[in-house]
Amino acid sequence: MAKLTHEDILAFLEEATILELNDLVKAIEEKFDVTAAAPVAVAAAGAEEAAGPSEVTVTLTDVGGKKVAVIKAVREITGLGLVEAKGLVDKLPAAVKENIKPAEAEEIKAKLEEAGATVEVK
Repeated sequence: MAKLTHEDILAFLEEATILELNDLVKAIEEKFDVTAAAPVAVAAAGAEEAAGPSEVTVTLTDVGGKKVAVIKAVREITGLGLVEAKGLVDKLPAAVKENIKPAEAEEIKAKLEEAGATVEVK
């Protein structure tokens, strides 16, 4: 069998259709008992990290006109008692939740804004 050069392989890859490349990948996976999915998962994880921080802090910056509603929302979110929640709301800016996932932070932000507060997610 004639030995293929890198240029021969690259020339084939340039001219191959998507179906031919898919068949080639499947054949390589079967022949060498490997999978092409692992690098994709690593790349996806890298893209996720590049998309934004993995942990954020929700900070209450302003109570607005509905202080009682904001205190109730803070109690619901944090599980604090009435006095502790009022103390947190009285000391602005105040971190409501720290080191949480961005999705959870967005939910908390929506609840607090619905109650009339101004919130910042960092």
